Amino acid sequence: MIRKAIIFSAPSGAGKTTLVRHLMEKLPILQFSVSATSRSKREHEIHGKDYFFLTPEQFRAHIQSNDFLEWEEVYPNHYYGTLKSEVERIFEEGKVVIFDVDVVGGLNLKEYFGSEALAVFVKPPSEEELENRLRYRNTETEEKIQLRLAKAKHELAFEDRFDTVIVNENLEIAKGESLEKVKNFIQ
Repeated sequence: MIRKAIIFSAPSGAGKTTLVRHLMEKLPILQFSVSATSRSKREHEIHGKDYFFLTPEQFRAHIQSNDFLEWEEVYPNHYYGTLKSEVERIFEEGKVVIFDVDVVGGLNLKEYFGSEALAVFVKPPSEEELENRLRYRNTETEEKIQLRLAKAKHELAFEDRFDTVIVNENLEIAKGESLEKVKNFIQ
């Protein structure tokens, strides 16, 4: 049974989700691991497709039951985590699991999977560009944008703990680099 994992991590707004979607279009062997979260569902999001949306109480119950490979309280009462059952489902289907997670989650997953994982850090070209991207999304309050920017500054210090770094300045170049690195890893 295949048990390889591809981990894409980045500060919010760096482009990891766009790169993961591109890889899934190009490589059918990849299966996205849907994360669990206790944050509120955004208008366009679908439970079970974008995230497993849980209340903070439900999330804490899963923590107590040891149901997560990794989890983190990113902001007060805003938990994110990877359910063991989701990853096992993907492996049982004979797929390579791909993750789109924050930096701490990515490092925790890399530690869990070891050499069976490729951990990719997606880096924005600059902090200014990252701020522009977060504002362009138009999905966050000013307070949330400032929280995300402060977290991003901290996360950028961890890029050297990943297997590889992709600077997402030009999206097409970043897509090509991502595809090449992932293909080489899963062959």
